[in-house]
Amino acid sequence: MVCRCPPEQPSDKGVTWEELFFDLAFVFALTQFSHVLHDDHTWAGVGKALILFVTVYWIWGGAGLYTDQQNVSMVSGRIVILTLGFASVLLAMTVPEAYGDRGLLFVGAALGARILLGVVSLRNLPRWRAFFLSPHGVVVATAPLLLAGALSQGTTRIVLWAVAAALDVLSPWLAARTVQLVRVQPRHYAHRYGLLIILVLGESVIQLGAAAVEQPLTGARLLAMAAGYALIAALWWTYFGYGVHAFRSALERSGGQEQARLRRAILIYCHLLFSLAIIAIADGVAEVVMAPAELLTDSEMTRLVGGCALFLGTFTYTHWRIHRKIAWRRFGVAVACFGLLPLVALLPAIAALGLLILLVGGLAAMEEIFRHRNADPGNTFRDEMDRGPVTQE
Repeated sequence: MVCRCPPEQPSDKGVTWEELFFDLAFVFALTQFSHVLHDDHTWAGVGKALILFVTVYWIWGGAGLYTDQQNVSMVSGRIVILTLGFASVLLAMTVPEAYGDRGLLFVGAALGARILLGVVSLRNLPRWRAFFLSPHGVVVATAPLLLAGALSQGTTRIVLWAVAAALDVLSPWLAARTVQLVRVQPRHYAHRYGLLIILVLGESVIQLGAAAVEQPLTGARLLAMAAGYALIAALWWTYFGYGVHAFRSALERSGGQEQARLRRAILIYCHLLFSLAIIAIADGVAEVVMAPAELLTDSEMTRLVGGCALFLGTFTYTHWRIHRKIAWRRFGVAVACFGLLPLVALLPAIAALGLLILLVGGLAAMEEIFRHRNADPGNTFRDEMDRGPVTQE
C-alpha cells in the first residue's frame, strides 16, 4: 500500500465524495461479516472470518492510501475509485460462500482490486522495480496462494488463504524501506481511518436493530436494545474523544521513518484490531437483544467481554506508542473486563451488558471530566480540525 506523494497535493486535503461513495461497498462487506459470525460462533468460524476480513481490510487500506496520494476528483481517479468500489461489492457478495462455491469469485474480485492498486502505484514509485519491494508487491506472492486455495477445498483452502492473509499483514514490515518514502497528509489519512470506525460502529447499530426487528418487543428486549446502543455510543465517545485528534497530531509531528512507523502501528494495525473488536462486540450485543434473560454462552461472553478488552487494550498501546506513557485508566478497565468473565457467566445477558456499560461508559465519562478539569480543549473531539471529516469540494 505505497505510492510517492505528488508535490502538487494540497496540505489540507479533505475527504472527497468519491471516497465516501466507495465506503458504501465496505458497509456491505461489514454486513456480510456480521452474518458469517452469527452463523458460525465457533473458534474455527471466527478464524475463517478473520482470514477473509484481512483481505477486505487490506483493499480498503490500499484504496485509502491511493486517495491520500492522488486527486480522485479527476476523471481518471474517479474511474479507479469506482472500479475499486465495484470490486469491493463483488468481494462482499461472496463472503458468506467464500469457503464454498464462490471461492474463485472472491479471489478474482480481490486480485482485481489489488492489481489495479498496484498498477496505479507504479507511476509514483522511483523505478518500476520498487513495486516488488512495496506492500503492493506482496500480491505477487499472495496471488498464487489465493488462486490455489480457490481451486482447492476444505482445509487446504483455509491454510493457503491463511498464509496469504499473514503475508498481507506482514507486508508493511517487509516493505518498510519503501513505506518510509511516503509522507501522508495527516488530517486526510487520520480522518479516513476515523471514518472506518464510523462505518463499523454504524454496522453495529444496524445489527442491533436487526436483532430485534423480528422479535416480540418485550420490556426486557427494549431495555437490552437501549443498553446495547449505550455501549456502542460509549465506544464511539471513547474513540472520538481521544483517537482522531491524537492520531492526526502524531502524524503531523512526525516525518520520514517515524511517520511510517506510526502509520503502520497506530493506523494500519491498530485499526484492524479496533474493527475486529467492534465487530465482536456488536455480534455479542445482538445475541443479548435476542435473548436478554438467558445466560451467555462461552462464545458470546468471549466476543462481548473480550471485544471490549481488545478495544481498550488497543487504545492503551496507541497511547504508549505516541506518548511513551501508559494510559492506566484504559489499561485498568481492559483488565477489569477480563475480571468480569466469572461473574458474567452467572448473570442474565442483559445484566452482563449492564456491567460492561458501567465500565466502558464510566471510563468515557471519567476521561471527559479529566480533560475538562485540565482545560485541554485541543485534546477533545470538539477540536475544530477533528469535529468531523472535512469534505473537499
